[in-house]
Amino acid sequence: MSRSLRTAGVELTPDVPADSVGSLAATAERSGFDRVFVSAHYNNRDPFVALSRVAAATESIRLGPGIVNPYETHPVALASRIATLAERSGGRTLFGLGAGDASTLADLGIKHDRPLRRVLETIRVARALWDGERVDHDGTFRAVDAALDYDAGSTPIYVGAQGPDMLRMAATYADGVLVNAAHPDDLAAAVDRIDLGLADRSPERGSFDTVAFASVSIADDAAEARRAARPPVAFVTAGAPRPILDRHGIDPDRAAAIGDALGRGAFDDAFETVSPAMIDAFCIAGDPPDVEARLRNILEYVDGVVAAAPLGPDRASAIDHLGTVFERVRAP
Repeated sequence: MSRSLRTAGVELTPDVPADSVGSLAATAERSGFDRVFVSAHYNNRDPFVALSRVAAATESIRLGPGIVNPYETHPVALASRIATLAERSGGRTLFGLGAGDASTLADLGIKHDRPLRRVLETIRVARALWDGERVDHDGTFRAVDAALDYDAGSTPIYVGAQGPDMLRMAATYADGVLVNAAHPDDLAAAVDRIDLGLADRSPERGSFDTVAFASVSIADDAAEARRAARPPVAFVTAGAPRPILDRHGIDPDRAAAIGDALGRGAFDDAFETVSPAMIDAFCIAGDPPDVEARLRNILEYVDGVVAAAPLGPDRASAIDHLGTVFERVRAP
């Protein structure tokens, strides 16, 4: 049985100037979205600068990074950045936290050491700092007598997750999870792990929010929407573990060929190798009726949806389309 759609969000990529990200966020707010996440990749503009513009351009929408990792930035500094954004936005911040991409971190010379533990330790240290505590920590990272010299308040923490252990940990310790999946079969498998984590969750932690962080591409022309989905689908396919490829009947050799092409920088070759089955597995792509039907299918498993990149051939138009689709999905 489908759940009601409690929250609808959108991911914005700061591959455009920060002011433009703020304008897109204002469009999302007018279109009825509840949340906006700004993606965090070193090759794009700084997400926190863009989020500051989002805070200035909006009034009520919740906002946060989607998703930062505690390797590129020390967890104590990360907690302070989130608290500063909360102050800037009047307490509207969400902390989108994840382990980061191992291959990207390796390119930066950063060791992707014990990701599950590092994310959990970041959650605990951030909450302690926001509560005004002085923190000594020696685990996957060190902090000696760390503290914030201002009233930080508190921010809900959403863990970006795909792997079974991270999903379970998020359900036990975080406030919500952003499940990196767009297909009902993948979300069903994720919910099984989330339920195990919820069984270990302390009642003091309160309610838990399960959200699909799903790649979406929407346009009036379904074929154009599906073409626009190829780049993100290529990257997802290249990094997908064998069990997920098998679940969707995707040829692992073809997926490996995409990974090889991406590694060589032959992006056009990689994108052309993306098959219709890959798009169906890893993106909600099509015209508004197509997207609405797919969203209704995944609501059996989640409380909310964040529409992630690419959104569509034209982002502003896609946000308008998605606002209408989400309103229809929410209608009784």
